[in-house]
Amino acid sequence: MQRYSGSCLCGAVAFSVGPKFGPTVHCHCTQCQRAHGAAFVTWVCQKDENFSLEAGEDALRWYQSSPEAQRGFCGHCGSSMFFRSQRWLGETHVVVACLKEQHRFKPQAHVFYATHANWVECKDDLPRRG
Repeated sequence: MQRYSGSCLCGAVAFSVGPKFGPTVHCHCTQCQRAHGAAFVTWVCQKDENFSLEAGEDALRWYQSSPEAQRGFCGHCGSSMFFRSQRWLGETHVVVACLKEQHRFKPQAHVFYATHANWVECKDDLPRRG
C-alpha cells in the first residue's frame, strides 16, 4: 500500500504517512489561523502507527498550544506541520500542504467553522461543523 512523503520548507524535518488515513478536514479554529497565518489549515488525520518521522528529530520542536494539545514545527524554518491532542490520542494530524502528494488528499469537511475568517468565502458543498 502507498505511503506519502512530506517535509518542512527547508527540508530539515521529513516524514511519511500511510497507508491508511483518517479524514482530511479544513480547520477554521482561531489557533490554527494564528499558528499558520492563514484563514484555515487543511489536515489529514493519521494514526501514529501510520506516521513516521524520517529525518529531523533534532530540528522538530513541539509547542504546547493549549493544556491538551501540541503543535509540531521545524526549529530551522518555522514550518508548522503537525498537531496532536489528548482529544485524539494515538493520532498525529499532518498539514496536507507539507505533503509532496497533497493533491491526493480531498477534504471531507470544514471544522470549527463557527470561528471561520469572515473575509474568506467557502463556496464548496462540504459539511460545516462547529
